[in-house]
Amino acid sequence: MESYPGFHSLEDERAASLAVEGSLPEWLTGSLIRNGPGTFSLAGGESVDHWFDGLAMCYRFTFDPGNQARGSTTGAEDAVHYRNRFLETDAYEEARTGQFTGGFATGETTLRERLRAFVTEPYDNTNIIVERIGDRYLALTESPRAVVVDPDTLGVEGHFQYDGSAPVGQLACAHLKRDPATGTMFNFETEFGRTSTYHVHALTDDGGRRHVGSVETDAPAYMHSFALTPRYVVLTEFPLRVNPLTFLTPGRQAPFIEQFEWQPDRGTRVIVMDRSSGRVLAEPVADAVFGFHHVNAFERDGGTELVFDVETIPDATAIGELSLESLRDGDLNAIAGRLERFTVDLGGVTGRARYGAEDTTVSREMLYDDGTALPTVSPARWCRSHRYVYAMSMDQPATEWATGVVKYDTETGDVSEFDSGGDYFGEPIFVPGDGATEDAGVVLTVALDVDAGRSRLLVLDGQRFDERARAVLPHFVPFDFHGRYFPEVRAKPAG
Repeated sequence: MESYPGFHSLEDERAASLAVEGSLPEWLTGSLIRNGPGTFSLAGGESVDHWFDGLAMCYRFTFDPGNQARGSTTGAEDAVHYRNRFLETDAYEEARTGQFTGGFATGETTLRERLRAFVTEPYDNTNIIVERIGDRYLALTESPRAVVVDPDTLGVEGHFQYDGSAPVGQLACAHLKRDPATGTMFNFETEFGRTSTYHVHALTDDGGRRHVGSVETDAPAYMHSFALTPRYVVLTEFPLRVNPLTFLTPGRQAPFIEQFEWQPDRGTRVIVMDRSSGRVLAEPVADAVFGFHHVNAFERDGGTELVFDVETIPDATAIGELSLESLRDGDLNAIAGRLERFTVDLGGVTGRARYGAEDTTVSREMLYDDGTALPTVSPARWCRSHRYVYAMSMDQPATEWATGVVKYDTETGDVSEFDSGGDYFGEPIFVPGDGATEDAGVVLTVALDVDAGRSRLLVLDGQRFDERARAVLPHFVPFDFHGRYFPEVRAKPAG
């Protein structure tokens, strides 16, 4: 097998019951559903140029403690039921029939094609994550058009796109934020125009939305995620900006992300919006930095101090290094980040309708700079203060993919690392158990064994951070993006 098989295509689709080596906790009875690029191949021997443009494939791991895998001869008492499947979207069909017109960073388009993609038929290669809204499971990307997925079969059941009266945008944030205390989920979209606007919404279970508030921007930023607390929505406007009029320029245009420019002189604007009123309460500016993923956010001192953790890289020019050619050559610096804590002092005047950077301050503190990727926290701590962050372990400068996963203690600075069971590791997902401490639970990650040509699902003890169980997959899994654990998606009886 070639080096870095995680950046090569998987065409194999399987449904299998996997024997578990070790033991699963009795309470772990739901499913982990992961999403990411499955293949980079197009019709006619062509290929996409960028990791982010791989065709979406979902992977489901359903935990079945106390029940042997069907056909197992190992004597293992527990099973994991596995399935992987391409999302057969419009983009997938176009790619397979030679009609692929471009994605995040692949292919040039004409004005007509750009307008069609923005307005009438938004891009649906939804390869970033699967989220549940009401009774729908939606595969998402940065288009406002989601794909409805059956969580059992992983089959595509249709599309979903909001069509109500609340304001809409042409670019959506792929990472929704849920407040676990209320169950409310939030998102924002960017509407391009001569004066562009970020629209923040609270999503309803029936597919509707409540408009929270909007804020104007002269040059929209590329923001892959945002932060949420019980009182606030926080947009971190990194200085990777675009002139929206370039989208309307006649003739062929560069790929979408290449039209954004790194403008460090602008700094990083932190927009703090009140969740209830939609008022912009503060917009202090920090030094220029870029980040894909917000880890978590919370409030202190009665809401007068706002804290959010972000995985940052020094600048956004590294996005171009996420081309498949660069990644396969081992140029991984754009993936390796560092954990930073941003603190906004709201000055004790949060009741005022609006105040600007001169009235508020934002400070930055480096938490962990040894190299991370795809950081997560326990979902029980979303919107609340957290102690532990879990992430892939990357060296800096990065010359190879993550060779382990880390557990970082924000209170003590202690770091635990797990690096056995495979050569390269994916995003760690924490699943809370029934213990009293924040780290009582398990951490789920997928590791790739290069020599074996297989991937393994690893179940780690959340407190000890050592292996509790593993299941070997029937093939290798390409390096994917994000997963969610759904406790309600359970194993179905045989037959």
